[in-house]
Amino acid sequence: MSIRGQIRVLNVAEKPSVAKSVAEILSRGGSGMRSREGRSRYNRVFEFEYTIGGQLCHMLMTSVTGHLMEIDFEDRFRKWHSCDPADLYHAPIRKYVPQDKLDLKRTLEEESRRCHWLVLWLDCDREGENIAFEVVDVCTSANSHLNIWRARFSALIDREIHASVQNLVRPNKLFADAVDARQEIDLRIGASFTRFQTMLLRDAFVLDFAGDDRSIVLSYGPCQFPTLGFIVERYWEIQAHEPEEFWTINCSHTSEEGTATFSWMRGHLFDYTCAVIIYEMCVEDPMATVTDVKHKEKLKYPPYPLSTVELQKRASRFFRMSSEHTMKVAEELYQAGFISYPRTETDGFSVNTDLHAIVREQVVDPTWGPYAQQLLDPEVRLWRNPSNGGHDDKAHPPIHPTKLFAGVPGWTEDHKRLYEFVVRHFLACVSQPAVGAETKVEIDIAGEQFSATGLVIKARNYLDIYRFESWGGVVIPTYNIEQQFIPTILTLDSGVTRPPPLLSESDLLSCMDKAGIGTDATMHDHIKKLLDRHYATKDANTRFSPTKLGEALVMGYDDMGYELWKPYLRSMMECDMKEVSMGSKSKSQVLESCLQQMKACFLDARQNKIKLLDAMEMFFERSGRSGDAQNFGATVMQCGVCNESDMLLKRRPNGDFMVGCQRFPLCRNVVWLPGAISDANVTGNICPRCTPGPVFLIQFKFRRMEIPPNYDVDHLGCVGGCDDILRELVEICGTGSRNATPMTARGQTSDPPNATNRRNTGSTPCSRCRQAGHSSNDCPSQVSRSCRAQSTISNSRNSAGPILCNCGEPCTLRTANTESNRGRKFYACQSRNCDFFVWEENLENGAAQGRGAARGNSGRSSSSTARRGGRGRGERGGQADGLRFVSATGERVPGSCFVCGDPSHFANTCPNRGRKVFTLECWLKNNKKSCSIFI
Repeated sequence: MSIRGQIRVLNVAEKPSVAKSVAEILSRGGSGMRSREGRSRYNRVFEFEYTIGGQLCHMLMTSVTGHLMEIDFEDRFRKWHSCDPADLYHAPIRKYVPQDKLDLKRTLEEESRRCHWLVLWLDCDREGENIAFEVVDVCTSANSHLNIWRARFSALIDREIHASVQNLVRPNKLFADAVDARQEIDLRIGASFTRFQTMLLRDAFVLDFAGDDRSIVLSYGPCQFPTLGFIVERYWEIQAHEPEEFWTINCSHTSEEGTATFSWMRGHLFDYTCAVIIYEMCVEDPMATVTDVKHKEKLKYPPYPLSTVELQKRASRFFRMSSEHTMKVAEELYQAGFISYPRTETDGFSVNTDLHAIVREQVVDPTWGPYAQQLLDPEVRLWRNPSNGGHDDKAHPPIHPTKLFAGVPGWTEDHKRLYEFVVRHFLACVSQPAVGAETKVEIDIAGEQFSATGLVIKARNYLDIYRFESWGGVVIPTYNIEQQFIPTILTLDSGVTRPPPLLSESDLLSCMDKAGIGTDATMHDHIKKLLDRHYATKDANTRFSPTKLGEALVMGYDDMGYELWKPYLRSMMECDMKEVSMGSKSKSQVLESCLQQMKACFLDARQNKIKLLDAMEMFFERSGRSGDAQNFGATVMQCGVCNESDMLLKRRPNGDFMVGCQRFPLCRNVVWLPGAISDANVTGNICPRCTPGPVFLIQFKFRRMEIPPNYDVDHLGCVGGCDDILRELVEICGTGSRNATPMTARGQTSDPPNATNRRNTGSTPCSRCRQAGHSSNDCPSQVSRSCRAQSTISNSRNSAGPILCNCGEPCTLRTANTESNRGRKFYACQSRNCDFFVWEENLENGAAQGRGAARGNSGRSSSSTARRGGRGRGERGGQADGLRFVSATGERVPGSCFVCGDPSHFANTCPNRGRKVFTLECWLKNNKKSCSIFI
């Protein structure tokens, strides 16, 4: 019970164990500590009395469990198919307390209402500062009059905790802003790229490493991918390495004092002839003359004080412990009070640190206690103030032991090994360097220079405690200048260049640290994600190799020309975060510049998605399922029907493209596109004619053999209703499995494909003759042309003269060379602009069966093979009584009428039911693929 007039202080730690340790330290020597449950049964509340600055306070100590809040998109953007992934770069986000932490929030609100002060005991790094402000937001919402303080400490030991509570400071908002910026950038970039590549690739390929490949997430992280890039790049270096033979001369001399091995100062030569010539010169005159003897003192310095990255690297190298496991063990040692805070970039001790006190804690240990005693003895002169590595995060000192390890029940050998390493590393840091005497001897044989080096260790010093490093002495005989001798061995040996090894975990951490990828507290998480996502594997020697998936993703982005897998972009972002924490840049500035840059990269990557697909196809089989990355693609224009959402470029399950409303199925507005499209991407160009705007132009790529020859394969088109070329191609090629349907103008709902004949064609001019009152399929000009074609062929044949086509030019007789028609003769026009064709045998029978390609008023080819059995443009007026749609192999077109093959209707409504039908095979000039035609 608090005394009236006392200051009630709410203390909040980052973890329950830290809260308990701090409460136990502060309550010692007082009236004792009481404990009670809070709203969360895992986060108890401790009460005790304590004096701060001469003022008696009633202390309440509780905790959170890491971050109290999360950030995410608003609900309408959270589902993967709810929006275009590009919209995530500007979609609204919110920061909130998740459901599983509402009990913690209630505890903080209830306790803060009755308190005067709020003291934050969160970890003293940027992440901890961000959590601190999350706690502040919750507590001040319940009590806006709280006096807010920050306790800064680096170890859970008495002197640190008492010193921090007597020297409270204000929390640093800049540190919290830096973390907020990083979280938002990572969320937007990660969500957009993850949705893009997962929807594009997951269903399109058989991912054989996963049991259910439909549930796998192909995640992208701004730190994760550059980390993968290091692994793949080293793997590619190894794969690209071509062994090359080289030659070197080896020389050794043995005397009574021992053996000296001399190295050729040229190193080695790749030219065998040159190496042989030089070697023969040495053999012919083998007398060796000592040209120089140098003696000097050599020092081997102890390591710098221990930072987090060095802890992970050395634990991996010395104990084969993963970085993730190392940090887990280190965190448990810290929470038990045995080592200082394990997440620090600092590798130099402050001049105010009492290093002798830390050493005195270890004197009683039976293993390294005697060495610690020597360090404290000034007569031994083993002590040396530690070197400074040049890094200081201004938050925590280097990692060091805080008390003697007494053992904890249930702890593993890894806990003991890591604690021993921290102690030995610290004792080595404050020790003298090892001292050695180095001797270097240089000799001359026939003008070639050789050298040998010997080393005698005089004082081991820090090497006595730091058993993880060695410094082997090499003793060589004594030589004097001008001394001569005959080498015992003189050989010409060959070798082969070798590629660099795969990256070890220590190497990978070094690459990440050097490039600024991640922080000391997050690097191990990025490595773990690569393994969890099946992007990389780690062998027993802790060396990393990329999986097929990891290599394919990096290859795809590399082929795009965007080095998203390189560390440069993320390194710049980390520099920006640091500037935010220092106050030289604002959070909004960094967010705007980073997101604008990455959105441009995302849009370009999506436009070049074929590179990603090609790379995946090199490693994985196609699944036969259609990837749905285009199901919700780029925005084309605003929907003119519902006026609430955008019209998006989509890809249908059969691979065809369309533009549909994002609110489907609530809004069914759609624009059907030609079925001959092989690829389509929305550009940033806006149509100058269509209103209201903007209507973004789409870059189309058509399949060459499915459009008339005088239409371009590449076309920058508009779906707002002003593009005649697209409209004509819809009529010629159809819309895939649907009947050809005129494109809708913007804001109009397109008719279903089977309602084409019910449309009022009076208001739309015919695309062939530009006259109103009929459609292009019923154009009289096409009827007369077809009849004229039959008449011309018939008259030409009857008069035994040359066969003339529709354009009046004589046809040439050719022979088919396809598998199903080999040897059959046919007539074709010599003009490239004319598509006329007829079999010779049909002329013998008096039939005018072929294709007439007379040009209409539009200036475009008026006849084309329809995709998937679609009706050729304008053919209806000159048909034979019996008709059937077939392929060049004689097979019926799938999805068409059973009787006549027309894909616009089915057999139950066919007008030709009961009439005689026949099959005609056709062969297209310069094309050996199948096509569809009707006669």
